[in-house]
Amino acid sequence: MGLFGFGKKKQAEETAPTCTCQCGCSTGAATASTPVSAPSDTLSIKVLGTGCVSCHTLLENTQQAVADMELDAKVEYVTDMAQIAGYGVMRMPALVINEKPVVVGKVLKPEEITDILKKECN
Repeated sequence: MGLFGFGKKKQAEETAPTCTCQCGCSTGAATASTPVSAPSDTLSIKVLGTGCVSCHTLLENTQQAVADMELDAKVEYVTDMAQIAGYGVMRMPALVINEKPVVVGKVLKPEEITDILKKECN
């Protein structure tokens, strides 16, 4: 039934790039986790961004901090603007821990992220 364009949306979704930055990361789900138990429940850590260098740097630094601390944490990279808007974040990159924005508009070093994660784990 090609009269009304049914099926075109699905075809467009299949050919769409995996992320807005064209780097190959998956939109909203570049994940990294380390299989070591944390002192509390599994942390949910998200880096919100548009795919720019600063956003990727924050993602890499966050993954490094999680690995250094040997946390059992899920790290996601979210580039979907609708999801980002749901957090009330207007500047990127942003770091969200357990669904709460903790840093906005700033690229942190792994050591700074480690300090924040220590506070959130306690």
